[in-house]
Amino acid sequence: MALTRDQLAKLTADFLAAFNTADLDATMGFFAPDGVYEEFNGKMNRGLDEVRAAFAPQFAGAFGEMKFLDEDLIVDAEAGKVMASWSCSLEVKGQPTAWRGLDAMTFDDQGRITHKLTYAKTKAPLFA
Repeated sequence: MALTRDQLAKLTADFLAAFNTADLDATMGFFAPDGVYEEFNGKMNRGLDEVRAAFAPQFAGAFGEMKFLDEDLIVDAEAGKVMASWSCSLEVKGQPTAWRGLDAMTFDDQGRITHKLTYAKTKAPLFA
C-alpha cells in the first residue's frame, strides 16, 4: 500500500531532524538495505555501508556543526517521491558559510528511502 502525502511529509521532516541532531544511526534507519545516496558531486553510494561511510564525516563534525533548514516540499504520494529544498549552514576551511540545495527522495511502501539524490548550488558547475 502506497504511503500518503502526510506520511511522506512526516518521514521527510523526521529524516531532516535526524540530520540536524547529528544522529547517524537514526538517519541510517530511514534507508532501505539496498538504498542509494547520490551526492551532489556525483559520487554514488549503494547499500547501507556505503551510505553510512558517505555521511560519517559530516556527522563526526568534519565540517563543523551542520544545520539544514527546510524551505519547500513537493510530494508525489502516488510515486512515493519527495523533493525537499533546504539551506545548510556549515564551516568550510574553518569559515562559516551556507548553501542551498534539494534532495529528490524515493520511498518504498514501508517508508524507507530507496534513492536519495542531492543537488546543490555551487560556485562552479560539476561535469562528470
